[in-house]
Amino acid sequence: MPRRSTFVFVLMTLIGGETHAVPLTAQQNTTTIPGYTPGAAAAERVLEAQAIARPEAMRARELSRALSAETHVAGTPAQARTRDYVIAQMRAMGLETEVRQYDVFLPHPTSVQLWRVSPRSRQLSLAEPAVAGDPSSRIAQYLTVNGYSGQGDVTADVVYVNYGLIEDYAQLDSLGVSVRGKIAIARYGRSFRGIKAREAEKHGAVALLIYSDPQDDGYVRGDVYPGGPMRNRNGVQRGSVMNGAGDPATPGYASTRGAPRLSESRMDIPHIPVVPISYGNAGELLDELRGGDVPPGWQGGLPFRYHVGPGPVRARVRVTDDRVTAGTKPIYNTFGIVRGSEFPDELVIVGGHRDAWGPGTSDNVSGTVSVLEAARSVAEAVKAGHRPKRTIMFATWDAEEWGLIGSSEYVEEDSLRLMRGGVAYFNQDVAASGTRFGGGGSPSMRAALRDIARQVPDPNGKGSVYAEWRRAAAVADTAEPAMGDPGGGSDFAGFYNHLGIPIADWGFGGAGGVYHSQYDDFAWMTRFGDTNYVYHAAAARIAAAMVLRFANAEILPYDYVEFARTMQRYLPALDRALAAKRWSGSTSMLREAIGEMEREAAAFSTARDRVLAAGTPSRDRRSAVNAALLGVERALVRPAGLRTRPWYRNLIYVADVDNGYSNMVYPSVNEALRANDERLTSVEIADLAQRFGAATRALATARTALGEVR
Repeated sequence: MPRRSTFVFVLMTLIGGETHAVPLTAQQNTTTIPGYTPGAAAAERVLEAQAIARPEAMRARELSRALSAETHVAGTPAQARTRDYVIAQMRAMGLETEVRQYDVFLPHPTSVQLWRVSPRSRQLSLAEPAVAGDPSSRIAQYLTVNGYSGQGDVTADVVYVNYGLIEDYAQLDSLGVSVRGKIAIARYGRSFRGIKAREAEKHGAVALLIYSDPQDDGYVRGDVYPGGPMRNRNGVQRGSVMNGAGDPATPGYASTRGAPRLSESRMDIPHIPVVPISYGNAGELLDELRGGDVPPGWQGGLPFRYHVGPGPVRARVRVTDDRVTAGTKPIYNTFGIVRGSEFPDELVIVGGHRDAWGPGTSDNVSGTVSVLEAARSVAEAVKAGHRPKRTIMFATWDAEEWGLIGSSEYVEEDSLRLMRGGVAYFNQDVAASGTRFGGGGSPSMRAALRDIARQVPDPNGKGSVYAEWRRAAAVADTAEPAMGDPGGGSDFAGFYNHLGIPIADWGFGGAGGVYHSQYDDFAWMTRFGDTNYVYHAAAARIAAAMVLRFANAEILPYDYVEFARTMQRYLPALDRALAAKRWSGSTSMLREAIGEMEREAAAFSTARDRVLAAGTPSRDRRSAVNAALLGVERALVRPAGLRTRPWYRNLIYVADVDNGYSNMVYPSVNEALRANDERLTSVEIADLAQRFGAATRALATARTALGEVR
């Protein structure tokens, strides 16, 4: 049989004889893999097919049930039990294991209370009540407060601030409405909740209440839980309100034992109470609020006309926590490790966070399950004699929900090792909460993710994950489905935004309104999410194949042609911004530098394929080539970081400092544009062009190491 037919036959056999293998016409050149010799590619295809076959839906279901059996917030005994469970699973697979502890500032609430003082004073119930038919909704829950909320006991008039965006406060100013000395109430959405807290405190509010409006996250969107997947009137979205990444007591360095720590007054955290509430409770405060009529676009989905206030509604907010007596708590990262046979100091890491605000079946037990099932698949390959060339690490992070803390502390502690040998980081955050696939990450990794998605059958039986992705996205034959950019907001931030290590992430999503709620539990998942856990298994199939692809490659299979072409597509927006300001600056230098990178990337790819077609280069040659390739995206990292946020060093993507969720491309340049600083904008464009030049030189060094004369 020809090699490609053998692969399809092997895949169908390993999956169990099912007929949802990818048709040959839908696959792209399955006989070759970038970075592999022809013989190695054939062996790798078979190995990946075997790995893709191993994750099991029933096993994923049982892992999910066990890990979501109780509320497991970072810093609690329940979360320590998830650590022990994951380590036990990995040891049973035969993996080497490691646990790392960090002691971080993590205050837990001791009481959270909310009253409507007037009119008609009464205390509002903040807890999420149990619902019929869902036993998990009865388990103990974490108090309804935002992580890193300030303490306080305040009584004041209520003012509605829409989404609490910078522009919303500007609109209130134009109406003559101030939140100074008031309790602000904002709806979730449009920006990270930490930005909402920052802006409320900046404008003088004494407390902030945040609720999920039914227009955005409730009955306007669909039937509510338990009758449907959306948020019900008692559902609450918890979550951290710290902006940034890592322990706020040890900014920029690991919170290991004996590390110097900032006093609370110097930490970059809110100082006012910040409390999430349900839209049922929000209605108790907003219904009788008067003052001016809301501006266009501010009307939400509750069944009355919204007003901004203030008056006559007054509220009292009271929050206390344990920061004085037990503010610093241990958190634990876990690792399952397969040592590389040839390049053990080069690291391929797949990880997902283990903590949650409730049972966390979707966020992020699903990601942890994907990591565990991928680990089991690779461990079985190792037992069969297929030890990877590079070291593979299967990580679960703690305290992600509080500000990417566990992963950030690990990256800060191991930064030198990661800078030398970090090949790739694959992130699994909400890996399966539905059936619709999405993926993203560094442009250099996207071709590999698409290729793996072509090999993995979609659980609906209609084709590959890639084919269903294309169908759902309705893209033209000449285009690829859109991929997300690595702006921030999950555990890849330390690897990509801080160090410049290429990353990829993927998952299966769908309609839902239980994000960060007590109702994100096993019952919700089995009714409305990934009901049969087949997409949990599919996410793990992709993870297993991705780590093997990068761990076994002779030459690391980054695609810097796609990377450079993606970078070129961002330049017209910069040109328009410069033209709108009528500045004399130009992107011509940057455009030329990226064009040179694309040409060198194409030359390197041609040389790599030609050399590998002739056989496997010596270990020393491959080591030299790969060392140069590791320097390509590192060259786009500025050690001093962004001027606004030094921890964020990557000059390609970052989360918007004034939004937190939205991505900003070329942040050093775009932040200078936002500051209306013409000179600095020109300086940043020139600096970025020089860094693309350094990336191009790294590619040229890799080509020279292959034995190609430049």
